[in-house]
Amino acid sequence: MCSKLLLFLVLLTMTSLKAASTTTLKLAFLAPEGVTWSVGMQKIADAVKTKTQGRVEFKLYFNGVVGDEADVLRKIRIGQMGGGMFTGKTLGDIYPDIRVMEIPFTFHEKLQKALPALTTLTPDFKKEIEKKGHQCLAIYEVGHVYLATTKKVKSLDELKGLKIWTWEGDKIAETLIKNMKLISVPLALPDVLSSLSSGIIDAAYAPPLALMALQWHTKVKYVINHPIAYATGALLVSKKEWNKIAPADQKIITETADTEIKMTNEQTEKDNEAAVASLKKIGIEFISFPEKDYANALLIRDAVKKELEGSFLSKVMIDKLNNIIK
Repeated sequence: MCSKLLLFLVLLTMTSLKAASTTTLKLAFLAPEGVTWSVGMQKIADAVKTKTQGRVEFKLYFNGVVGDEADVLRKIRIGQMGGGMFTGKTLGDIYPDIRVMEIPFTFHEKLQKALPALTTLTPDFKKEIEKKGHQCLAIYEVGHVYLATTKKVKSLDELKGLKIWTWEGDKIAETLIKNMKLISVPLALPDVLSSLSSGIIDAAYAPPLALMALQWHTKVKYVINHPIAYATGALLVSKKEWNKIAPADQKIITETADTEIKMTNEQTEKDNEAAVASLKKIGIEFISFPEKDYANALLIRDAVKKELEGSFLSKVMIDKLNNIIK
């Protein structure tokens, strides 16, 4: 009897010591399991647990089960979550200048320059995000953004009658839609699928891989065969949670993330190309606009950039991007 009690106390003590020595970070993602970004994150989590000998563990929540990105950010601020992957509007709420990559039509006929530009600016982005109270473990390529519609349109002018989803409070999307004289319907991202189905909106925008991952491809029939923007994401951990981790383990995490994110970004490019092929295979029609519309797109880009410069995006960061592209 005494030996059983002693064994129980030993096991209880070992369990308590393990719990006390393990830091668990709860991270949330809108992406479902199985897509490139989620697979890459799972690899990081597995590697970190092994390399730190269990001192650091990531508990991952995929498919938006914790809520929209704005919900996740609020939960991080009150200590309910440790971090997550953020994109677009929510990422811009943390650090607006990272959205310089999303100025519409910036990579017009220069699609291959987008990822190298993002890679070049990543150290700047990480440094500035850290000043906002978050440790930035990775900057993701989400991909070139296409407009998908339930109705067939053949020109920029025909777009003007469509109800287009925008992320509520998204400064860049709002500015673009205003300059293009389109109809904006602000919605939370999880509401887009049902809104496409019910006719509340006629169009939404996302990279091809995201169109499929979010199941929007099941509700649209057409894709405008020219990207309107380039989307990025970032894997962030709150500084409060990050500072609980020993410096040696922080180093392991950052090195692991740096290695994995390079492979993830390369895979994202391939998967977006494959997603385009898949969309075409299931019968979604890719529509090309007249050449004059692409020339007009550059005028729209300049107007959007002029309006955002100084009020939302800094001239310094806009100039940095322009110099990299040139």
